[in-house]
Parts: sequence; structure tokens; C-alpha cells
Amino acid sequence: MEDDVHNTDSLTRRQPQRVQVIERAFGLLDDLVQFDGSATAGELKAASGLAGPTVHRLLHTLIALGVVHQLPDKRYALGAHLVPLGEGATRQLGGLAVPQMQSLVAELGESVNMAAMESEMVVYIAQAPSPHSMRMFTEVGRKAYMHSTGVGKAMLATMEPQRVREVLASTGMPAMTPKTLTKPEALVDQLPVISRQRYALDDEEQEVGVRCLAVSIPHGPTRMGLSVSGPTARMDDAFVRHAVPLMNRTAAEIGRKLLRR
Repeated sequence: MEDDVHNTDSLTRRQPQRVQVIERAFGLLDDLVQFDGSATAGELKAASGLAGPTVHRLLHTLIALGVVHQLPDKRYALGAHLVPLGEGATRQLGGLAVPQMQSLVAELGESVNMAAMESEMVVYIAQAPSPHSMRMFTEVGRKAYMHSTGVGKAMLATMEPQRVREVLASTGMPAMTPKTLTKPEALVDQLPVISRQRYALDDEEQEVGVRCLAVSIPHGPTRMGLSVSGPTARMDDAFVRHAVPLMNRTAAEIGRKLLRR
């Protein structure tokens, strides 16, 4: 009997203590994500398998915490307090990719950036600089428009056209240079080509004299991408042909790393 008690105590110590109400609350947040950010209480009840009163109690608590809010049509949506939490977590992920980014710099000789989509914008979360004295520098944490950056276009190419139009309508499409695309349909028409060729190009659309080559990163918690930037004189078509397979290989490596995290 003493051995049985000892074995039970040891098993209890080895198993992590889990709090059911927290698991259920986070489950509702995951369900809201699956419903594209908003759902009715009935839809959440069906998706979660929880009783109606339990769903309502959890939702009222999440509303009080600012991570859920109720829309005028009585649907429940993800709340604004999740934004800084998500942004902080996403930016930490950039550090995981630095070794792969540095290897890519060694192969290509140009600056490599990693970016994520946050609040319908590109935000840069990591950089590995070029060894050239004349090089591109993008500050970590800097935000840019999706439509004018190679990495933004690479991420847009992973979305449905209607979602792309919603993003572009939300942010607008200001001209950063004379070459920036400013009409939604002009960009939407490019996206199938970007998807097929597995890279996007910003050809002086964000900054005059700078070319940027970008690919999307799979398996991220949000849409993410990898870009290589440099002066147009060095980033010619031959460079693009050489760089694209290396960049897609590196993006796949980073994606596998994110998947294991």
C-alpha cells in the first residue's frame, strides 16, 4: 500500500498541473480565430462543446479583461488587448531565425530581414546586415505598408483576393515612390504570379534606388516573410535567379523551426 501511495505521489509530481478554466478560455479564443475573428455565442458553444452558461461566463470574463469584445450585432470578436500581446510574441520569434538569416547573408552578400503582418501592416522583427559598406538598414520594429514592400506582397499572395482587398482598403495605398502601385486591382492581379513563382519583388516601390526580393515563411503564428534588400545595381536579374531558391530553402528551414517551437 505504501508503495502504491508513493507511486501515485510521484506521478502527480511529474504531471504538469493544468487549470481547466484557463484551458477553456484559451479554447474560446482559438475558436474565435477559426471563425475569422468573430462568432455568435451559439457558434462558440457548438465549436467548443461547452454548455451555454459556461460559454457566457467565460466570454463575460474575457470581455472584462479586454481580450474579447461584443459587436453591435451581438457577435463576439477578438479584443484590442490581444494586439500588444501578439506583437510582443511575434517579435520574439525573429530571434529564432537569426542564424538562418546570417547564413543567407553569407551566401548572398546582402541584408536579410524577417517581417510579420501586424494590424494590416508589415513590421520588421529581425535583421542580419550585409557586410557591404553601402547596405540597406531596416530598424527592427519599423512598420511599412504591405502594398509597397516585397515582403508585404509575398504575404498578400498567401491570402484570398477578398481578404487582400480588405487589407488594402484598411490601410490605403499611398505612393512611396513614382513606381509604387496605388490601385488595388493592379496589385491583386500580380498576386497569382507571385504565388506561382514563389517570390515577390519591390523594384524601387518603397525606396528609390533599392530593390527588395521576398518570399513567404510557412508555419508562422501569423503571416511572415523573408526579404533581401540592396542597391538596384547589385540586385539585378541574375542575382534574383540565384537568390530565389536559396531564400525559399531558408524560409522553409525557419518555418520548420517555428513549427517545432
